[in-house]
Amino acid sequence: MERTRQWWIVIVFGLIGLVDSVYLAWIKLTDSLAVCGGIGNCESVNSSRFAEIGGIPIALIGAVGYLAILVVLVLDDRKPVWRDGLRLTLFGFTLTGTLFSLYLTYLEVFVLRAICPYCVLSAVAMAVLFFEAILMLRQAFQTER
Repeated sequence: MERTRQWWIVIVFGLIGLVDSVYLAWIKLTDSLAVCGGIGNCESVNSSRFAEIGGIPIALIGAVGYLAILVVLVLDDRKPVWRDGLRLTLFGFTLTGTLFSLYLTYLEVFVLRAICPYCVLSAVAMAVLFFEAILMLRQAFQTER
């Protein structure tokens, strides 16, 4: 099967988000300090009360989300018969991730008054994934007609 530009973009940004989230989860789980290089305030964000849900680090939830996106994309490439459902699933995952990223960015800016560049990278990656998921979904339904 021919892989499209959108497929490669989703792979690249999915991997960027996954690596970013795994790093932040590792920082949180090992109680280490993030290497921010003097940009932003990673520690304030990653040690805030908003960095966990029910004791589970937000970054770990993000890593699972990015992994799920990558799995859906691999299945989309390997199981064309499931394409419509997989593209809807990809859209749903990326919509949820984007909305949650917007909420977390709001918390960073207006509640914590601290920015974590890794969180910004994740939000940008998810926004790109959402945009590409829209294009892929649109493409799938156009070829159906």
